[in-house]
Amino acid sequence: MRISQGQTVARVAGAGLLAASAGIHLDLYLTGYRSIPTIGWLFLFQVITGLVLAAAAVATPSRLVAAAAAGFALSTLGGYLVTAWFGLFGFTEVRTTAGIVAGAIEVGAFATLALAAVWPAPERTQGSLLLSYDRWLARVTESGRAATFGIAAAAIAALALLGVSVANMRGQPAVAATGNVALRTTTIGGVAVLTNAKGLTLYWFTPDSPTASACNGTCTAYWPPVVGVPQAGPGVTGRLGTIRRADGSTQATYAGHPLYTYVGDHAPGQANGNKLNLNGGKWYEVRVSG
Repeated sequence: MRISQGQTVARVAGAGLLAASAGIHLDLYLTGYRSIPTIGWLFLFQVITGLVLAAAAVATPSRLVAAAAAGFALSTLGGYLVTAWFGLFGFTEVRTTAGIVAGAIEVGAFATLALAAVWPAPERTQGSLLLSYDRWLARVTESGRAATFGIAAAAIAALALLGVSVANMRGQPAVAATGNVALRTTTIGGVAVLTNAKGLTLYWFTPDSPTASACNGTCTAYWPPVVGVPQAGPGVTGRLGTIRRADGSTQATYAGHPLYTYVGDHAPGQANGNKLNLNGGKWYEVRVSG
């Protein structure tokens, strides 16, 4: 198989972009997404498959590998858009810088790898170098025009959908509440921790202060604040209080820590958010004092 320099450049560039997307997903997986049921495994699958396809695209000039890598990049973006618009496996994506950057990179990876897959091979000629280039250019013009236009149109459409999705994605802001919030306790791993009335583990955020929350906007989509006036249940002996959030709502506090639940916990007894470094700081389960 004869390989043109342009095809090699497109293939290597696309592989680099695909690897970069996998790297972003790996960081997100390690810093929180791994605890989200099903979604965490999908992130890990994306990381492994993306890196394997990127390596294969660099190692071999196969057009089939380039096409598979291009399709995978586009399908990764498609999964992001579906999760943002409709939700997937009970999880709805929110607007984050990492997600936007990864989406743009995936569009670039698709376009370059798809071009590598359809790039025509150079002609075997015995004439001058200029004549060889002229014949190669004619071949591109005649046989590759439709494919190139199709790839460009698909990339533009993907960028447009990404832009619309980003514009419509929001975090889940705290909702103002005036009622009481019942606090309870449970034991997880031999440790007594604080929960809400549904038995979901409550967390505190290291950047917070006793009078202010550092988790706003997108952060609240992953760590919904506990809004309302806290009421102690059996075993809850720590100091209770409230703070006024930036949106005007009232958030419950315990021992000077504003309280949150975690989107990755789906049932009592889970503490998937404990010790995560996510959204600008570390999170810890609230241990019951006394």
